[in-house]
Amino acid sequence: MGLGVVELFLIAVGLSMDAFSVSVCKGLGMRRLNGKVAFVLAFLFGAFQGLMPVLGWFLGSQLLWLIAPIDHWIAFGLLAFIGGNMVREALSGDEEDSGTTDHIAWGEFLMLAVATSIDALAVGISFAALAVNIATSCLLIGVTTFVLSLVGVFVGHLFGARYERPAQVTGGIVLICIGLKTLAEHLGFAPWL
Repeated sequence: MGLGVVELFLIAVGLSMDAFSVSVCKGLGMRRLNGKVAFVLAFLFGAFQGLMPVLGWFLGSQLLWLIAPIDHWIAFGLLAFIGGNMVREALSGDEEDSGTTDHIAWGEFLMLAVATSIDALAVGISFAALAVNIATSCLLIGVTTFVLSLVGVFVGHLFGARYERPAQVTGGIVLICIGLKTLAEHLGFAPWL
């Protein structure tokens, strides 16, 4: 029994929500809207969300026992580290670069892309057990994430341009909260999330 296009689209939207939220946070930190930065961030998020299910598909259940126990800790650690840095830089009073996203920060963007796409790895593993066209599914997941992430940056900038420092602190706290939510869900502390 396979999944239809509607089900795959809903999975794609669900998987892209963390990337969308992080994109909003990064948009909050933009002093001026930078289309190149927004595109690169959205591209990385879309690429990782699209490629992680492929990796999961190939791994199947062979290494799930190795990855599953720590995937939530990895996501939490990356998001908490980046969120904490955003808050620290915003509160430090350093006007030169208070955690803003006016340039492409490759290392940070890659860490965020990995942190927000770990769940897609597990989805890919489940795809291996279903009659799912992996190429079509991953393309749909990647494109959906790209579009929603791009929109997220623009939405975040719309609000962040007016309230730069508080928006930067809020963005950092939201990243930490996303990491805590991921951790709580996987540890079974928050079944209602």
